[in-house]
Amino acid sequence: MSANLDCVALIAGNGIYPETFVAAARKAGVKKLVAAAFTNETKPELAGMVDAIDWFRVGQLGKMISFFKKEGVTQTVMVGQIAPKNLFDLRPDLRTLIMMAKLKQRNAETLFGAIGNELGKDGITLLPATTFLEDLMPVPGHVAGPSIKKRRQEDAEYGFKIAKESSRLDIGQTVVVKNGTVLAVEAFEGTNEAVKRGGALGRGGATMVKVSKPNQDMRFDVPVVGPDTIRTAATAGVDLIAVEASKTLILGRDDVLKLCAELKVSVIALA
Repeated sequence: MSANLDCVALIAGNGIYPETFVAAARKAGVKKLVAAAFTNETKPELAGMVDAIDWFRVGQLGKMISFFKKEGVTQTVMVGQIAPKNLFDLRPDLRTLIMMAKLKQRNAETLFGAIGNELGKDGITLLPATTFLEDLMPVPGHVAGPSIKKRRQEDAEYGFKIAKESSRLDIGQTVVVKNGTVLAVEAFEGTNEAVKRGGALGRGGATMVKVSKPNQDMRFDVPVVGPDTIRTAATAGVDLIAVEASKTLILGRDDVLKLCAELKVSVIALA
């Protein structure tokens, strides 16, 4: 699905994802960028990078859609995470309450899918989260850091298989393994907390594997690795990160390459 370059909105969470998207969208020739930002999540600096911005609390879907319509938005992209704790601190407006009442299960796929449906009712298309960022998804092979030994490759491939299964069950998309043993599986706590937990149990030399879900909806919840991931992994004693090739975004690539060299963390992409 290709984007219309006249106007694109971003639903901006935390981290460097929103600013990375803005730079890529400008490079692609987007004339007007509109941002829906979130209190205590989105970096304030984003305001100076876009043409229009408004701030919301998580759950103010009706207010956000009204803002988009006022700005003439017909397409938007979800870029950046919302901290899991804030999904439990919802201040839902009426539209969000009605939407959530229809959900039998509340996970990333059902919640973000429902938001996509609500946007669609008002003529706003939710574009893939990788729009304008296709060059940031690595092909299979070595991505950054030192080369790895065969035993570590085997751990990565084992973790890949486990992560695919846990993501299929909607538990989480990241696992930490060492010597053929699963040390941690990501759940609601998020990637960083799972890595810290698994790394502590591994006491060095652990492998983190992050994958997409089977039948991944590329509009949201796309796997992302960035500088913070490398720092978190190194601190936790994880020195190998394996991601899914062509399905994972490497954000802040120059910083990732530099940090991997400094901290002796390897990144590989598996098909």
